[in-house]
Amino acid sequence: MTRVRASKAWVINGALVVLLAGAGFGIYQAFSPEPNTAQAQTRSTPVRRATVTETISAAGTLASSYTGAANFATAGKVTSIDVKVGDVVSAGQKLATVDSTQAAKQLQVAKANLAVAQDNLDTAEDAEATPATGQNGQNSTQSAANSVTSAQAKLDQAQLDVQTAQEALDNTTLYAPGAGTVTAVNGTVGQQSSSGSAGSSQSSSSSSGSGQGGQGSSNSTASSSSSSSSSGFITITNLTGLVVNTSVAEIDVSKVKTGQKATVTLNALPDKPIQATVSSVNLTPTTSGSVVSYGAQLALTAPPDGLRPGQSASVVITVASADNALSVPAAAVTTAGNTNVVTVQENGQNVTRQVQVGIRGESTVQITSGLTEGESVVLTGASAATGTGRTGTGTGGTGGFPGGGTGGFPGGGQRGTGTGTGAGGGFGGRG
Repeated sequence: MTRVRASKAWVINGALVVLLAGAGFGIYQAFSPEPNTAQAQTRSTPVRRATVTETISAAGTLASSYTGAANFATAGKVTSIDVKVGDVVSAGQKLATVDSTQAAKQLQVAKANLAVAQDNLDTAEDAEATPATGQNGQNSTQSAANSVTSAQAKLDQAQLDVQTAQEALDNTTLYAPGAGTVTAVNGTVGQQSSSGSAGSSQSSSSSSGSGQGGQGSSNSTASSSSSSSSSGFITITNLTGLVVNTSVAEIDVSKVKTGQKATVTLNALPDKPIQATVSSVNLTPTTSGSVVSYGAQLALTAPPDGLRPGQSASVVITVASADNALSVPAAAVTTAGNTNVVTVQENGQNVTRQVQVGIRGESTVQITSGLTEGESVVLTGASAATGTGRTGTGTGGTGGFPGGGTGGFPGGGQRGTGTGTGAGGGFGGRG
């Protein structure tokens, strides 16, 4: 019996030793660092002929090519507004009117004064034409000439007064300074509109303010603007001639020229890139903090329907391109200063060779000398393996090593299970 009990004790102790050894090995496996599997990997690729393009990227905003604000140049009570927001108008179209009663009376008075001035001039000229006789004839002739001069000056002033009164009457009607869509009406019928009270804006490109029937820009003013908003009485925006305003970093501005092709991707339409062309580049910079940039404008080639000024966009401008050029992946070229080197496979050996490069694209580089088509260049890169943490499970027995703390060794309690993932995974769960 004693031998049997001793044998059982040895078995139990042996099991405990094995269990402890297994637990220790598990802890070592759980907390030991993963071996670094990153290693240098190489592959070769042939020198090919392809199109290499260099691009620059920037953020942009849609804007109207024309925004015009029409303002009354004659003060008065608004008597009619003939358009509403959303209406499409043409240049010179009637938009609104103010009370013309006073202006019409002033014109009537000016015309009457002009008629009187004309009669006075005619009388003075007749007196000058009648030869004077007698002792005071010479003095009378001089006086008649002076009367003609005075009458002519008064006639000239009367003519100017008529012209001014006519313009004031014409300005009681507001005309569209350009073609587009009415985007704002900042007034109502019955309100008092002061002369030139609302400021103005117009397109960034040249625009005509002439109206129909010889009337137009005298009652609307304009200045440069890149948005559809303005403080005019009525604002007109060209929603079909949209452009993209962007800014180019000072390091890239020398590469950007008018006429270059570009791709515009709206944030609202990420799957529908729009082709565009650089239409202008500012000569003067804009500085924000220590960042210097130059404004540029792009004309959209075939914009889709539904675009609106103010929408955000991403711009990619193609600043250089080479067709049918010798090219290699950009990763194959190592540059130090003005020296460019590639690694070429020759007779089973890797040999470095200096090359001359042309256009540097985002993924490929043009080779102008030093390589021939079909040669193999070597690309070397580190392929870092991604380690996955070990997963361990632990189940405590009854009265033995039941589960205790989180991810650690078991403590007291009845029974616990736990699973850990990664470096902290492994042993036992929460009892």
